[in-house]
Amino acid sequence: MSYKDRDKYGMYKDTASGSAGPGPALMGADTLLGDSVVNGADENLGDIKEIMLDMNTGQVAYAVLAFGGFLGMGEKLFAVPWQALHLDTANHRFVLNVDKARLKNAPGFNKDAWPDMSDMTWANQIHTFYGTDPSRAGGPTMSPGSSMRGAPGGAGSAGMGAGYAGSADSGAGSGLSGGAGSSTDPRAGNLGGDTDISHIRGSNIG
Repeated sequence: MSYKDRDKYGMYKDTASGSAGPGPALMGADTLLGDSVVNGADENLGDIKEIMLDMNTGQVAYAVLAFGGFLGMGEKLFAVPWQALHLDTANHRFVLNVDKARLKNAPGFNKDAWPDMSDMTWANQIHTFYGTDPSRAGGPTMSPGSSMRGAPGGAGSAGMGAGYAGSADSGAGSGLSGGAGSSTDPRAGNLGGDTDISHIRGSNIG
């Protein structure tokens, strides 16, 4: 079941006038809960359980994902920086560019022992693992398919731009098209420039 299936109000359907609704540039938070998450190898990693809003900035801070069953351990929760994700608009799911084996070392928590997510020491640990910058707002990159072009959070990837933890030849502040914090609408005619409403940064969901 994807976000399109959870759309109770028709926000992702074409309108009678022929123009599309707000998605995927702006999306309903409730429709994203339960969305599946895969990695770049198209391996299932888990699903989104909650979306955490920073009430001081109005930005989405983390997606809380449930991983665990495939790792041979009990299911745990993991806070993943919002900008570490990629929205696959063709398959209506999210992509997290982390190998399954690496997730065994991801900082997680039990559902009855949530961390203090406002603690900067904790936040820095999370962002370091996923290769994102806690001082830079940003949302998921978007495109059809599971390509992570220009997306941050590619832990263990090589030769990519800023935000790729454990990478080689990574240039801080540089990257491929899209870059940290970019969210381009893949629909025809929406190129995702700064003057295009489809270029949504971390102040909106998606």
